[in-house]
Amino acid sequence: MTSASLIGHITVKDPEKWNSYRERVPSTLKPWGAEIIFRGKCVEVLEGKHPYSDVVVISFPNKAAIDGWHNSPAYQALIPLRREAAEVVLLACETPPG
Repeated sequence: MTSASLIGHITVKDPEKWNSYRERVPSTLKPWGAEIIFRGKCVEVLEGKHPYSDVVVISFPNKAAIDGWHNSPAYQALIPLRREAAEVVLLACETPPG
């Protein structure tokens, strides 16, 4: 069985709006069986180029749950605030079985 994770690379533009957005996200995740694994600041790029200051990793049961969450009315309602608050790249990743 595969599992899936959402990885967000983030550069905060407006800390106050970003905090408001972050406070609202967890309630949108619950219906999809998702859990925030890690939220934090990037302290060093060990190799390559990475222009983002923050990162988030969220565990989902599967890719379908990521899609359902991202397309849900609850999360879609937060996207305008997110776009005002930060530059964000979201990646959906799967862990293959075995």
